[in-house]
Amino acid sequence: MVRTQLSSRGIKDPRVLRAFRRVPRHRFVSEGFLEQAYDDSPLPIGFGQTISQPYTVARMTELLAMGPDDELLEIGTGSGYQTAILAELAKKVYSVERVPGLLERARAILKEMGYTNIELREGDGTKGWKDHGLFEGIIVTAGAPDVPKPLVEQLADRGRMVIPVGEHYTQTMIRIIREGNDFRRESHGLFRFVELIGEHGW
Repeated sequence: MVRTQLSSRGIKDPRVLRAFRRVPRHRFVSEGFLEQAYDDSPLPIGFGQTISQPYTVARMTELLAMGPDDELLEIGTGSGYQTAILAELAKKVYSVERVPGLLERARAILKEMGYTNIELREGDGTKGWKDHGLFEGIIVTAGAPDVPKPLVEQLADRGRMVIPVGEHYTQTMIRIIREGNDFRRESHGLFRFVELIGEHGW
């Protein structure tokens, strides 16, 4: 998977590629889809949600440009696969999920796998995690109609946010880099995600 789906499509960061070799994707897919666990496609995980295709997870992770001392906020725990990848690369990952069933399943899997640098919370991810402070990285794993203002406010100086923004069925992958009081915005191609539901989403 790493060779044929990631490296061959331009994912170059050696730390990101190493994380994908370490995290077994089959642990995070539903039992009926185990044979497709390493296919280059999203898969249903219940509750109307999906685990993103490996390339999408890798692309978003590489755009975050994380350091080992960074603390990150993930909006949309989902299956927990992206959470585990982030935990391989960052000091700590804070992740918010609005669907209780998904959250508890991800919590159990991540605990079984031995991760100790992940904190999970149920709630409206579009509001972020205000009582933490500022984050060096924020990643949103669902498509938003616009960038939620509370998330922008929780981005540290020189921090990066990666979020798909657009219509219901197609979004542009946006990276926002904070430079003091300025927020530089970049576009990184078209993707398709489930909708970001919440007060500052759909």
